[in-house]
Order: sequence, then structure tokens, then C-alpha cells
Amino acid sequence: MAADGIASIGECMLELSGQTGPNWRMGFAGDTFNTLWALHALSGERPATYVSAFGDDPFSQGQISFFAENGIGIGASPLIPGARPGLYAITLTGAERAFTYWRGDAAARQLASDPVALAKSLENQALVYFSGITLAILDAAARKTLLAAVAQARAAGSLVAFDPNYRPRLWQSREEAQAAILDALAVTDIALPTFPDEQMLFGDTAPQATAARFGKLVGEVVVKNGEEPALIATGGTLQPVPAQHVATPVDTTGAGDSFNGGYLAARLAGHAPAEAVQRAHRVAAAVVQVRGALAPFETLKTAFNS
Repeated sequence: MAADGIASIGECMLELSGQTGPNWRMGFAGDTFNTLWALHALSGERPATYVSAFGDDPFSQGQISFFAENGIGIGASPLIPGARPGLYAITLTGAERAFTYWRGDAAARQLASDPVALAKSLENQALVYFSGITLAILDAAARKTLLAAVAQARAAGSLVAFDPNYRPRLWQSREEAQAAILDALAVTDIALPTFPDEQMLFGDTAPQATAARFGKLVGEVVVKNGEEPALIATGGTLQPVPAQHVATPVDTTGAGDSFNGGYLAARLAGHAPAEAVQRAHRVAAAVVQVRGALAPFETLKTAFNS
């Protein structure tokens, strides 16, 4: 069977956004799901799988139904009796967002509880994507199980993409995060770090330093830096690609995640890294002009193809 699917591994949470007085709008989002959402919208007929673990409560059932309605499966992801999804709320100051989380006992923390099921979910995938948040919600043993499954998929022919996406509150220490991320990079083909994160975690002084450090470990690197140019590192060379400025962003939630989805979709379609970054910038610019992390598929497609 040809490996043509796309899989993303991590935690999709309940998202509360758009507060109006005491009322909130509920949706579903999370960094790796946001990326898969964009990647799926932009990748044509490729089967899409969100690899996680889910509860058996009505909210988990709602998540799975929402995925299915939008053409996204869950593979062999385990269903954990009595478990439930994590939850976060977005508050905005202008277009800048802040997050409040309730996720300590989320079902997704058990996504590597069944190594056979995890490996099955990653079979026949053209691309496997995960992030530093995927690593952070797992204990040390589960991280090893996850990385072994990713390495197995890579050996079978999957392209592996990874965004370190460092969130200090999810880690016991900087040292733990550094070690886990370096382990992940050892099984990665495309790395998608964000400069401010890497500055905080590794003390990088400039995006060029991040690109150079990653470039020693991974063959293809794109360093994101907000509205500053993204920096591509391939074959020992650095290439900046200017971002697309948005004068009046509405909500920056999911911008970096959607950039990743746009970039990976373009690379899977055969575009060179520089063209892929340009398309990814356009996708991210479209996403910050809508509320919430998930832009309509047509919005994403229009930006990608413009």
C-alpha cells in the first residue's frame, strides 16, 4: 500500500473563545490539530489522521464527530474509559491572545499507552507531524514509546516534521525540555522552530543562531519569527523569506500552527522550500484575520493558492 496519508500526534482540547459577557463559544483546537486542520485542507485527497487518546464522555464523542465531519479520522487511537479532554480559554487584548488551561488529567496524556495501537496509527503515512507539546504532556517512558513509533514510521518511509513549540509551564525544567526536544530532532526530517521559543529555551541570540544549531541536526529547517522573515536552513545555506504583514489582525491564535500546515502541504505538493514558506506566510496571514484557531477550509485554500 502506498504511503499517502498525513498524521499528526498530540492533544486536541476543548476551546472556549469569543467571550461575550458570561457567554463563550466552544470549539476544538490544539497546536498539532490546528496544523493538521490546515494541512488537511490544503492536501487534497490525502487521508488525514489525528493520533491521540480520547475519553468516553460526550465532549470526547463530540470531538471525534467533529473530526469525522471534516474528513479527519483518529486511526487506532485508544478510547480511555472515564477520561475526558483538556480545556482552555482564550482571552484577547486587541488581537493578542492569552490562554488559561485545565488539562492535567486529559485523555491525550495516554496517547502512547498502547504502543501497538500507536504504531498502527502511523502506518502508511506520507507525513508524520508532532510537537514539543506532544512530548510535554507525556511522562518519560511514554515519550520513549512515542519516539520509537515515530522512528519506526520514518524507517518505513514517512517524512517526519516537528515543531519544538516550547511552553515552559508544561515542563518540569528547561533541562528536561532541552533533552526531550533533542531526542525528537534525532528522528526529524523537517524542523519548524520559532525563534522566541528557542531564545527562551536554548539562549539563541538571533534566528541565524537557531537555524545554524538546528541545521547540524536536521536536513530542512524553517525558523519562524512572527512578522519578521522566516529563515530557511538547507544544505548549509540560510535563506530569509519575508513575512506577509497584516495591518489589523483579528486574532493571532493558531498563526504558527497554520504556517506549519501550509508549509508542509506545499512541500508534499513538490514546491521548493522558499515557495513553500511564501505560501505558508499567506496562510498564516489569512488565519490571523479570523477568530479562533481554525479558519474555514476555503479561506485557507484561497490564501495558499493566491
